[in-house]
Amino acid sequence: MKRAMLILNPSSGKEEALQHKDTVLEVLTSSGYDTTIKETEKENDATIFAEEACSEKYDTVISMGGDGTLNEIITGLAEKPHQPVLGIVPLGTVNDFARALSIPMDPEEAIQMIRTADTRNVDIGKINQKYFLNIIALGGIAEATFGVSVEQKTKLGPLAYMIEGFKTIKEKEPFTISLRHDEGEWSVEALLVLIALTNSVGGFEKLAPQAEVNDGKLHCFIIKDVPLIKLVSIATALLKGTLKEDENVEYITASSIEAASDTDLIANVDGDEGDHVPMTIQVFKSHLPVFVPKGSLSK
Repeated sequence: MKRAMLILNPSSGKEEALQHKDTVLEVLTSSGYDTTIKETEKENDATIFAEEACSEKYDTVISMGGDGTLNEIITGLAEKPHQPVLGIVPLGTVNDFARALSIPMDPEEAIQMIRTADTRNVDIGKINQKYFLNIIALGGIAEATFGVSVEQKTKLGPLAYMIEGFKTIKEKEPFTISLRHDEGEWSVEALLVLIALTNSVGGFEKLAPQAEVNDGKLHCFIIKDVPLIKLVSIATALLKGTLKEDENVEYITASSIEAASDTDLIANVDGDEGDHVPMTIQVFKSHLPVFVPKGSLSK
């Protein structure tokens, strides 16, 4: 019999994980899986459980929680000789990775999708020794979002990040950053740097509409230091999916990027506080098998 490990965060989504646990078990059992349930209690539990699933050669790992839980699981699965297929039941605030894979945002629909799902090998990113799924952001605007509380995220969703970020715009502090990449090296005065793996970032699905989940590319947007009034057009371009075409934005793609700056910048990694620069960012192409909706591979 196939084996599945369900890793759930009991506190995710207003404790929704516990409400949906029985449904996941029923779907997995009827699909021929013998299921082990693991509930997280503290930071890095999900990573430890995912590593166990790899070493014991489970067939599937199901993530039921928010983006933080999913990132911990990815860290446990990455670069292992045996990788179970990852299933995602999104219970977070933003759920960017699930959005990029066209996984339903409704937890019940995402659970039922597992019955008929296709499997797709997708990219994952690595920043120094940590892994990420969606976005690296550098600059004061990005760092401001570290202060978003659980209550704000629950009440406002992705808008909570935007509000905190825009609060800092009038006090914007540009920085000089050097980016060494596949085509050479670039030094520029910037207000914000965004390095995306997928098309969905912060709940907005048009940041990098050209990005594919398995293209092996980092999509880097460098927003130059511009007058406040010009940030309005940049924000509009972001919402319309034309950010790379804005005259105040530089755009590059690369398989790896080395970032350095004289300013003490802290990376925002998938919404959480990450490493300080300097840093090396790379992508592992088509590295991780993931359940996706049936038929989505042909889209």
